[in-house]
Amino acid sequence: MSAPLKHLSIEGFKSIQSLETFKLRDLNVLIGANGAGKSNFVDFFRMLRAMSDEGLANFTRENGGSNTFFFCNGPKPVSELSAELAFGENEYRFTLGSTVSGEVVVKSEDTYWTGGTGGWLEHGGGRAESKLKSWRGRNSRKGPWLSIEGHIAAAVSGWVVYHFHDTSSTARMRREHSVRDFREFASDAGNIAAFLYRMRGGNAVEFYEASEQHYRRIRETVQLIAPFFDDFLLEPETRGDNEVIRLEWRQKGSSFPFQPWQLSDGTIRFICLATALLQPRPPATIVIDEPELGLHPFALELLASLVKEAATRTQIIVSTQSPAFLNAFEPEDVVVVDRMNGASRFQRLEHANLAEWLDDFTLGELVQKNVIEAGPSEQRPAGAAI
Repeated sequence: MSAPLKHLSIEGFKSIQSLETFKLRDLNVLIGANGAGKSNFVDFFRMLRAMSDEGLANFTRENGGSNTFFFCNGPKPVSELSAELAFGENEYRFTLGSTVSGEVVVKSEDTYWTGGTGGWLEHGGGRAESKLKSWRGRNSRKGPWLSIEGHIAAAVSGWVVYHFHDTSSTARMRREHSVRDFREFASDAGNIAAFLYRMRGGNAVEFYEASEQHYRRIRETVQLIAPFFDDFLLEPETRGDNEVIRLEWRQKGSSFPFQPWQLSDGTIRFICLATALLQPRPPATIVIDEPELGLHPFALELLASLVKEAATRTQIIVSTQSPAFLNAFEPEDVVVVDRMNGASRFQRLEHANLAEWLDDFTLGELVQKNVIEAGPSEQRPAGAAI
């Protein structure tokens, strides 16, 4: 089964020179200035998902090649990156390197079961792609249950980065798509209509009642930020040999079918965020980069409450630059990201260190006053405190 992360270590990935045994809670809110490394932390999870889908080579090419993947604080980047991740009763570590032609290769992959006595199991290297996809569903040789590799593949493929920044007229969330594309909510919401249709009962008779409750909650939540909105009109249409569907909707007091391109950028982005956070079977870890973009202050307050609620059902990692969004959380939820000698540094806040300030100010106000140093500043030298 999929499992959230307990802790992870990263060496040599983009601006992250060294992050050792960094503990993750159910709720993790990353704050920091532009360029501090928040998005690089998110990109690490995008890379993991690509690895689990045998898409590392394409992911590397689409994101600038190997020269953009390895830590660099001088004329030449380091030659490899490595990571170690702990979740459930298992751990997974790997090392990636680059070839002379600029390709990224898997140099090593190792697995470990904390309940055993055999130590790390090595799976070799020298491959263009990870073995994660080939491990999916693999059973143990000792019985009809998942092997260590099967558990690890399920976990890594169950960590999803949602990115709803593209709300243009040609964005996938606004276009029609196959009604059969409903099994997992897409990272860019490109199948949102099919996913909601299934949740409402279409193609999902086996767990219709539980899913319908989540559908109603999404609808009611959208109505709070868009009072004119009544419901989605999710009606498949035949296109040749395929059935397609799109995110049509209606206003209160009208049966006219409005189209997805008639939703404002902020409204459709909020719909996507609400669907990700309120879905019936969320991924073990949800990662969201700057969800506050384009949202009204009331919508932002509501979104923060959804994030906190979702963290009671799954693990949440969210990066933000919004002081108003930050106000909803506790200091222990917050990780401050800054740069020290060119490398990203991650430090979790502690309530005890801010107790006197919090009697009179919110977390967002402390950021604005630079008591919590999470805004633009010169890079700090080694040993500098936040």
